[in-house]
Amino acid sequence: MADRKRLLAVLVGLLGVILLAGACHKKKIVAPPPPTPPPKPAAPTVSISAEPSTIEQGQSSTLSWTSTGATSADVEPTVGSVQVQGSTSVSPSDSTTYTITVTGPGGTASDSARVTVTTPPPPPPPAPPAVSEEQLFNENVQQGYFDFDKSNIRPDAADALEHDAAFLKAHPDINFTIEGHCDERGSEQYNLGLGDRRANSAKNFLVNLGISADRITTISYGKDRPFCTDHTESCWQRNRTAHLVYGTESQ
Repeated sequence: MADRKRLLAVLVGLLGVILLAGACHKKKIVAPPPPTPPPKPAAPTVSISAEPSTIEQGQSSTLSWTSTGATSADVEPTVGSVQVQGSTSVSPSDSTTYTITVTGPGGTASDSARVTVTTPPPPPPPAPPAVSEEQLFNENVQQGYFDFDKSNIRPDAADALEHDAAFLKAHPDINFTIEGHCDERGSEQYNLGLGDRRANSAKNFLVNLGISADRITTISYGKDRPFCTDHTESCWQRNRTAHLVYGTESQ
């Protein structure tokens, strides 16, 4: 009886070993791998330029830009929302850096372009008013004066006429008249002759200095056109003159 119990126990033990071994060799169930996530969108890119990049105040520059992977774009300052590709004209009053920022599924990107504004140079000063030959003549020509009842060129008259000759040589297109004048003393007929001698004396002096005689006209007014009407020696001296006048006709 004891032997049968031991045999039964041995059989039960063997059966347990066999079942355990079968359980150890049973195929394990492996879980499937998770699905591959979709690829991440590429980051956007953007580039902006200004042409011309340097302008004067009041002028314009054109901003141009391109981008990839963007769905919206914004240019600051002052421009605001724009298409993701495009251009626009700007006229800043001061130097300005324009920055474009684009946004897309992959994030944001930005780029900048600077427009330098220069101050235009000041306008040139107005040209001085044109000075006529007649004005130059009147401003530069001096008169020769004579002693009482004389027509010879005295030293101070020679200095004046030499000055006149230098001016007239520098302005060869000017023709002029020499008027002979006298003071009030003496007859009208006598003074007309004296005035004529004074005018021609001055003319000959200028011709000897190199002024062409063709440029010179002479006329005598005697005592008819006085420059001063007082009855004094200083006044009479002012009237005893060879008076140079612009043009070939008496003024």
